[in-house]
Amino acid sequence: MNGSNLTLLTDFYELTMMQAYYCAEKAGRRQQFAIFDLFYRENPNQSGYAVVAGLEQAVDYICNLRFTEDDAAYLRDTGNFRIDFLDYLKGFSFTGEIYAIPEGTVVFPNEPLLRVKAPIMEAQLIETALLNIINHQSLIATKAARVVWAAQNDIVLEFGLRRAQGPDAGVYGARAAMIGGCHGTSNVLAGKQFDIPVQGTHAHSWVMSHDSELDAFRRYSSLYPNDCILLVDTYDTLNSGLPNAITVFQEMQEKGIQLKRYGIRLDSGDLAYLSKQARKRLSKAGFHDAIISASSDLDEYLIADLKAQGAQINAWGVGTHLITSRSYPAFGGVYKLAAVTDEIGAWVPKMKLSENPAKVTNPGEKKVYRLYDTETGKVKADLITLADEVVNGQKEVTLFDPLAPWKRMTLKPGAYFVRELLEPVFLNGKCVYKPRKVMDIREEAAKERETLWDEHKRLTKPQLYPVDLSQHLYNLKQGMIDVIRHR
Repeated sequence: MNGSNLTLLTDFYELTMMQAYYCAEKAGRRQQFAIFDLFYRENPNQSGYAVVAGLEQAVDYICNLRFTEDDAAYLRDTGNFRIDFLDYLKGFSFTGEIYAIPEGTVVFPNEPLLRVKAPIMEAQLIETALLNIINHQSLIATKAARVVWAAQNDIVLEFGLRRAQGPDAGVYGARAAMIGGCHGTSNVLAGKQFDIPVQGTHAHSWVMSHDSELDAFRRYSSLYPNDCILLVDTYDTLNSGLPNAITVFQEMQEKGIQLKRYGIRLDSGDLAYLSKQARKRLSKAGFHDAIISASSDLDEYLIADLKAQGAQINAWGVGTHLITSRSYPAFGGVYKLAAVTDEIGAWVPKMKLSENPAKVTNPGEKKVYRLYDTETGKVKADLITLADEVVNGQKEVTLFDPLAPWKRMTLKPGAYFVRELLEPVFLNGKCVYKPRKVMDIREEAAKERETLWDEHKRLTKPQLYPVDLSQHLYNLKQGMIDVIRHR
């Protein structure tokens, strides 16, 4: 937790709505509570899944919510806020509860990633910042997971800091990329802040600043004999860079230096052809275990193509396309009202109706269960239920597609086991979240992705994963649709 105050990181209308709710209470209306769900409607990059990230920063944001005297003065100067409301803000803190799906978990459209239950003023204020944080980091974690899957157990490094949309995007993007499965980052600040591995080689400028490429390689190897990856494409990869690298490796051996992590990096040209040629020449010289790494504007599609072409690359430095999620630049998370209290304090479910069926929301306070096959340990489906429903694997459960309810699957007792996904983060305004090390989250996330079938992990046209509604939630939703349509 870094203690940063992001309270004014919000859209202006959140504050004007807060004031309106405040004025209603001052006028004698009972304090209203609300439940909001943060979810998304479509997997990024037409993927079969997403990876949720950003919870730790979101928790830090909530813990440090406070309006300073300077904040209140700024809002007063806009001319839109009453003095008594500004006085109220000076004593503001979050008093509600938040449940969230843990970072690194594989998630799917329409299931709540966070469930906020609080006085409506508080729940309204935090909408924008929560979306900003969760949307960005989930986007990058998902992109990283796709890149790592395409690399098929090779090393993947996040190299995108200089192309990120600002320092925060670079730092938190690196963290999210690690959660998504990357093995390290070039971002030194992220390495220090989150205790994640940092790696890198050298730039073309290092070679160009010397009288010869060979001299540049020799000096670099003398400084970093245990981590010697040489960039070989400054002038001519096969006729200059590679032969000079092999010469340096041979000289290191002759000096009795045990080669540990060593090899070459390719940053341009036909990576498939060059890597295959490089592997042949390195092996002929006796350097069978030399690393061949590549950068050069990589993404998951290019990596998959290069693997299919037999490229001899076993480490990938992925920059621009990863840190910006260039092929899909925004995660479509939304924050929608699911229930409010009425004049006597009873909960009333709410839903949004739309001409677009995908934008019709699920009403009420909800849970999310993940059902796994007992025999294989693989996922079967996710089930969204009302909060008072219990699914435990000991009873027969029937799943059905809420958009095509005739498509049904019945799971027998003992044939499946269950994990409830939403976990408490804040209770009665108190933080109960326990921070985890990024590398531990990364390890758990990798195990989580292994529970998916390969059909769900395909880069193109993956099999859609079922996210179903319980019968009770489905009935509530359909009943509310009928009522709304006949008003």
